[in-house]
Amino acid sequence: MKIKWMFLAPLLLFANGAFAQSSLPPGTILPVRLNSSLNPDKIHGSQTITARITQDVPLPSGQKIHSGAKLTGEVINVKPGRSRQAAEITFRFDKLEFAHHSEQINTNLRALASLMEVEDAQTPPTGPDRGTPWVWATRNLIGGEVAYGTGPVARGTEIVGEGLIDGVLMPARANLAHGCRGEVAGNRAAQAFWVFSSDACGVYGFGDLQISHAGRTTPMGEMTLTAKSGRMNVRTGSGLLLRINGAGSQ
Repeated sequence: MKIKWMFLAPLLLFANGAFAQSSLPPGTILPVRLNSSLNPDKIHGSQTITARITQDVPLPSGQKIHSGAKLTGEVINVKPGRSRQAAEITFRFDKLEFAHHSEQINTNLRALASLMEVEDAQTPPTGPDRGTPWVWATRNLIGGEVAYGTGPVARGTEIVGEGLIDGVLMPARANLAHGCRGEVAGNRAAQAFWVFSSDACGVYGFGDLQISHAGRTTPMGEMTLTAKSGRMNVRTGSGLLLRINGAGSQ
């Protein structure tokens, strides 16, 4: 029995290592909802923060990161707003728990939307007619595209993806005006965008709040939000589009 385990152990370690390396390729979008509020007046450095995946995320292996999977991270630095000082929070998410295991991740922040923006994107503009199934309802996504129930997602007359019960699925599109890329490191796969458009980029619904460091460059994985007015309160339930960093992803 011991001899068998001597041969099996390296194989198991290799399999686990290969899964960890290939399961989340660079460019993978992780749509999440915050479980923790980000308020410089109420949070401190080294504080743990959490979020949840909001839509099944397809992986090249055929597996999925299922909706509800947990992300854990921490606040790195906090600068409360003052009369002449902008409020600032730097944080990261570095652990993802799914498929009965925990995986280290390194992400950047593509988009951030307020709780109100998220709720609006999940509510049909006029509400479904009596007798109309909810899954047929039209939704205006954050960023301007429209999801027609579980049918197409469109930008004007162009079809850019497909609607699902729990979100939308489409390749990432570049938004050069706001500094977001489309394809990353050859990853052309359709991504889980939840309530966001395929080119959603930056901040939605937060006034003068901005992403001053997205985490794509050094220090990679560290994301900084800045509010020049000195007031910042990213409430629990706000939505984020995180994206996996990796070789060639900058």
